[in-house]
Amino acid sequence: MFKYLRATQSILGLNARNLLYTLPENSKESRAIADSKLRFKRILQTTDISTPKTYAVIRTKEALEQFDWNKLPSSFVLKPNKGFGGEGIIVVYGEKKRKSPDQKREWIQADGKTYSKEDLSAHIRNILEGNFSLNNTPDRAFFEERLKNIPELKPFLYKGVPDIRLIVYNKVPIMAELRLPTRESNGKANLHAGGVGVGIDIASGITTVAIQHDKVIEIHPDTKMRLSGVTIPFWDRILEMAIKAQTQTDLGYIGVDIAIDREKGPVMLEVNARPGLAIQIANNDGLVERLKRVRRLKVKSIKRGIRLGKELFGGEVEEEVETLIGKKIIGLHTSVLIKGKSLEIQEVAAKVDTGATFSSIDTELARKLGFGTAIDYFNTYSIPTDLTRTQAKEFCAINEPTILHESPDITDISIIKAGNGITIRPIIEAEMVIEGFHLKTKFTVVDRTLLKYPGIIGAKDLHHFIIDPSRK
Repeated sequence: MFKYLRATQSILGLNARNLLYTLPENSKESRAIADSKLRFKRILQTTDISTPKTYAVIRTKEALEQFDWNKLPSSFVLKPNKGFGGEGIIVVYGEKKRKSPDQKREWIQADGKTYSKEDLSAHIRNILEGNFSLNNTPDRAFFEERLKNIPELKPFLYKGVPDIRLIVYNKVPIMAELRLPTRESNGKANLHAGGVGVGIDIASGITTVAIQHDKVIEIHPDTKMRLSGVTIPFWDRILEMAIKAQTQTDLGYIGVDIAIDREKGPVMLEVNARPGLAIQIANNDGLVERLKRVRRLKVKSIKRGIRLGKELFGGEVEEEVETLIGKKIIGLHTSVLIKGKSLEIQEVAAKVDTGATFSSIDTELARKLGFGTAIDYFNTYSIPTDLTRTQAKEFCAINEPTILHESPDITDISIIKAGNGITIRPIIEAEMVIEGFHLKTKFTVVDRTLLKYPGIIGAKDLHHFIIDPSRK
């Protein structure tokens, strides 16, 4: 499991964690706070730390029978109060459209599975009986606000909301990882369910090594985005919140989970008195030496704790990441050079779009690159813009051989599902230079005069790069 770590002797194991840190450093009272999500949220109400809004708490089966389901919004998260490892959590992304007001409400999960009121009631009864709690003790269920993703991290996950796990000891953040949802984890960020963990450099807030099922990976299994070199927004605020969570709970050794909401910014999810140990793989380092280095330090303020964490456990990741993995770093918006049939080079403002398969350029730009004759020929077909996919396939089957024969500059035609419906676009070949990297690629051609960027860089041309959403 730990064969990738630099120093295997520094690995913190389960028994050592419990005997040396969890039990001696965390009192019974502080562990009780960490084990109750609702109690922890109440404690944070006296601080400047945001938490997801609680819609309703169900404490008994009688309260469940009387619960007004109409109070629930279209999206929410259902959680057990004392759950662990993500067990028992249901994330609802929307509500199934009702054909009439009398039709019963049904809510939809990330994988398309629907839940009726009866389904959720059955799940809540399991929560109340303690099926998902520590030691199977009776529990409470609560409905919580579903957070919304920020644009900077959205390209790197499959649905769901990512969170950041930090290990804090003696008021010093000593290790961190970004946890990303996947299709396998059903939109949850839990690693044991198939989520992805990515180590974070404490000093810079930039991601390093990524793992799934305790194995090192380079790209997200669903989005195909490279996971190293991503800058986490609000990094200093996140470190500050993690240390404050420790001081509020009086836990000496603590795992802190923080998400970033589109409107609220960093939001505290929960804390853990027994944080998992796979974070060591994602950071390619063990916890033992890091814990020893801060054990006897006198840390009088949060600012000093942040400074110590950065100085002791931060590397020059931002400068080294390109050399480390041999990939160029680009932002979501960049300038590229394109050389076409005319051999004239055009500098183009382009947007990175991981949802697009091919790169794309504006029609007028394609003309400047020497493809005007091909575009004029393609336009003679006067293809409607409101085709169904079946009609588009029929058009391609009938006309594609003729188009490719009559206009050699058109190397292919493609059916594209765009915001305005199904379109058929010609594909041309040209050379593109991104951050000094040369590649011959295929572009779909479409009128982009009403759009901000005349060029789009699609997924097929992004394998050579790391995407840093914060880079301007």
